[in-house]
Amino acid sequence: MPTPFPEEFRRDVVAVARQSGRSRAEAARSFGISESCLGRWLKMADRGNGKTAQSSDSGPTAGVDLEVENRELRKRAKQLEQENEILRRATAYFARDVLPK
Repeated sequence: MPTPFPEEFRRDVVAVARQSGRSRAEAARSFGISESCLGRWLKMADRGNGKTAQSSDSGPTAGVDLEVENRELRKRAKQLEQENEILRRATAYFARDVLPK
């Protein structure tokens, strides 16, 4: 696993990438990092500043809201599956006593 870049370096790269008029790919090449790495750093900086990624067809917070909602829905679905399993086992337990032998 490669060693992570220092936080100060990341902040400087993000600041220069935002202030320069160059594309993300050009800015990344000038610092010797990949474009995807720079994109990830920009997203992390946006989250740290309370900003969100802009979506072309939705509002500015749609991407983050969907992620939060998906996380909550997955958690709820898992909880419901566990409850169903408990009820299924309880039904089998009580049915065992009621059914004729």
